[in-house]
Amino acid sequence: MDHSEQRDQLRMFYYTSWKKHREQKQALSPLEQQIVAAIKEHPEYHKILEDKETCLNATYLPEMGDSNPFLHLGMHIGLREQVATDRPTGIAELYQRLTTLKGVHEAEHAMMECLAEMIWRAQQTQQMPDEIIYLDCLGKIT
Repeated sequence: MDHSEQRDQLRMFYYTSWKKHREQKQALSPLEQQIVAAIKEHPEYHKILEDKETCLNATYLPEMGDSNPFLHLGMHIGLREQVATDRPTGIAELYQRLTTLKGVHEAEHAMMECLAEMIWRAQQTQQMPDEIIYLDCLGKIT
């Protein structure tokens, strides 16, 4: 499966999860529930996720100031999974401290900055993500 097929499959999963939630005709799987929870917190993405054509075909260019809703929502979900499993070790405690200071949604956005930086560095160096640098970044924002 190539990159565009994977992208389309992922976007379709977000679209159908949101559609199932809105129509309330089918029970949601645990993953769909996580996706819907993240979508609910971002009303600015609802219109995109309610139009199948836009959902599947929109292009998001960071250099044009575009924010990719699928990347953003995926980072929320990934971060929540890290916290739930405390992987890397210590992230759950940092999350707890930061959510106490900023509230859940703002804390996650602040933490996503560190997550994005870690991923970007790993891509640039073609190495595994460095959890020590990631936790250090998170520690600085708490």
